[in-house]
Amino acid sequence: MAKEVVYSATGKRKQSVARVRLFPGEGKILVNSKDFKDYFKREALVTIIVEPLKLTNTENAYDIIADLSGGGISGQAGALRHGISKALLEINEEYRPILKREGFLTRDSRVKERKKYGLKKARKKPQFSKR
Repeated sequence: MAKEVVYSATGKRKQSVARVRLFPGEGKILVNSKDFKDYFKREALVTIIVEPLKLTNTENAYDIIADLSGGGISGQAGALRHGISKALLEINEEYRPILKREGFLTRDSRVKERKKYGLKKARKKPQFSKR
């Protein structure tokens, strides 16, 4: 049996990490052993995930298996989009200008700000009392 070609990449956003593997196939996307539309219930998140595939016209060309961990559902969707974009570059380097223009190759570095002492949260102060 011929060895199957696998393209892999890691995508990150906030605290989420997505380990993505692309195989030649018919466009199935599995996330943590579930269909991605069952895992991501919101339509907006589903749209975010398939954007790199639509831009490169590879929607039905590859099957995707992703392992997501950490963070929340929105961060995981962003991490998955980042991972898919990076894996598509392994397949064809000519996708770089298309994906870079949309900002899919840049790791979104915004993370939660740490809490400071004397404050209730990162910036929220306790209520001021005049008397």
